[in-house]
Amino acid sequence: MELSNLNLADLQALRNSVQAEISRRETEEKANAKKQILELAKSYGLNLDDVLSKATTAIRKPVEAKYKNPNDESQTWTGRGRKPAWVQAQLDEGFSIEDLAI
Repeated sequence: MELSNLNLADLQALRNSVQAEISRRETEEKANAKKQILELAKSYGLNLDDVLSKATTAIRKPVEAKYKNPNDESQTWTGRGRKPAWVQAQLDEGFSIEDLAI
């Protein structure tokens, strides 16, 4: 097919036909893929819900704070990770970490 010989209306009609065919084939391929997946799951004794369900994970409880800033009680630290600046400042002033314990 020589596209340069087609007028604008013919090219637009061709484009619409191609887009419709692409959409039809995508729908068909998705349906075939779904059918294959269901057959495979069935061969293993599973249903679609078994395959698609997320693994349950334990809900983590937030770690409680172990230390608080004596100058600003809204500032707390769990003792995990890097020391906040206020903890380091208190330690530099001669306080011990136990002095900051809640």
